[in-house]
Amino acid sequence: MEAIKKHTGSVYPLHRSNVDTDQIIPKQFLKRIERTGFGQFLFYHWRFDDDGNKRPNFNLNDEKYEDASILIAGENFGCGSSREHAPWSLLDFGFRIIIAPSFADIFYSNSFKNGIVPIIMDEEQVKKWQKEADETELTLTVDLETKEIKDQNGEAVAFDIPEYHRQNLINGWDDIALTLQLEDKISNYEQTSL
Repeated sequence: MEAIKKHTGSVYPLHRSNVDTDQIIPKQFLKRIERTGFGQFLFYHWRFDDDGNKRPNFNLNDEKYEDASILIAGENFGCGSSREHAPWSLLDFGFRIIIAPSFADIFYSNSFKNGIVPIIMDEEQVKKWQKEADETELTLTVDLETKEIKDQNGEAVAFDIPEYHRQNLINGWDDIALTLQLEDKISNYEQTSL
């Protein structure tokens, strides 16, 4: 997993609550055997019509958000099934940070495990940033070391994140990397248990 201490990126505002994992990545696109390549199918039915043409009325198709790496959504983001493909598709599309008033528990956990930073923020602040991102190009800097989010004017907002997940993100530790930290103990156990 790629380490992330500080991330600066432009914001994409998704004005929807209760976005479920099937809306994030529809089931017909779950046939790939690797973790990559899912970004092209992100929000597929919202982004494309039945013929595969981009829908002009879905704002993620606007060139303004082409390089967005911070998604700000409504409450209960990632609800529905536990498919890990949802964070894979978001990450593959280019999103590193997701800010919302609340997340579905399994999606929240899966995001951390895959190198996405899900940040719970009060609804008033979420709506403020969404409005700014609608009206202009909003850039935010998320600092995991100071646990602050700053806008381009230097206004800072504090956020909380579980320390275990924060350390894993800062160091780039996924479950495999955490297990390999115990490699000596595992080898020792295997040798003495024979």
